[in-house]
Amino acid sequence: MEFRTDLALELREEMQQLPCGVSSEKEERGEAKITRIKIFTEAGARVFQRPMGSYVTVELPPFSDYVDDENRFAPLIAEELRAFLPQEGAVLVAGLGNEDITPDAIGPLTAGRVLATRHLQGEFARVCGLDSLRSVAAVIPGVLGQTGIDAVELLKSVVQSLRPACLIAVDAFAARSLSRLGNTVQISDAGISPGSGVANARPELSCETMGIPVISVGVPTVVDGATLAAGLAAGQEDERFENLRTMLEPRGAKMMVTPREIDLLVQRAAKMVAMAVNCALQQDLSAEEIVMLQS
Repeated sequence: MEFRTDLALELREEMQQLPCGVSSEKEERGEAKITRIKIFTEAGARVFQRPMGSYVTVELPPFSDYVDDENRFAPLIAEELRAFLPQEGAVLVAGLGNEDITPDAIGPLTAGRVLATRHLQGEFARVCGLDSLRSVAAVIPGVLGQTGIDAVELLKSVVQSLRPACLIAVDAFAARSLSRLGNTVQISDAGISPGSGVANARPELSCETMGIPVISVGVPTVVDGATLAAGLAAGQEDERFENLRTMLEPRGAKMMVTPREIDLLVQRAAKMVAMAVNCALQQDLSAEEIVMLQS
């Protein structure tokens, strides 16, 4: 059966054994499960159907299950993210997606909460005690239908102007399983195609296209309708799958499935990812200090 997913973990689960050139390890830390997959050969990338690079997936309790402590897992995600970051240099954070479409709004909502510090320089920063902060800029490039500009084109211009050490791109992802929506975060250095989570992939953001390391952070918010049909028809005849796919894709239109509480899920996921990014970039600040500076 065919299925689509942005999660390397779900691809790994489909394989009885790892192909040559791919490694995988798991770790449990309290309520969190961490899976680290590394593709380090071209042959492994072809079999795994993903670019070479590292993929870290953090599985957590559902974001919608707790009320006021979205940041309790942020330090864990920050630790995993920090391992991908260059030791020094400015960082550009891009919130990919469309804020007007709830399942696609995680990127923009996250970027809006990232602590931008690039403008805090010189005597002002010293007097305020902020001269030790890492230089960070945040941008929300929008989507092609809003701006007429591909996110890659816009971000290339920003990168050429600011010359950051790396780019962190935050976006919504698609999962294969409904159980992965609202409790999973993937971090990777293998690049990202904006809009892939909502079946509208644009040109990729990667080290090759941007000229600097690109670190993607994604939270799955949708399951493709045909993928859901494949799961429901697992073990059944192909005709049953085709009938289900026809019902879920009327006139060939793609259907995306998302949870009923998607508004809450997206808001909390964005808060958590933003805090993780802030903690990873500003190691000298506590979560409380970051919240104070955001207000």
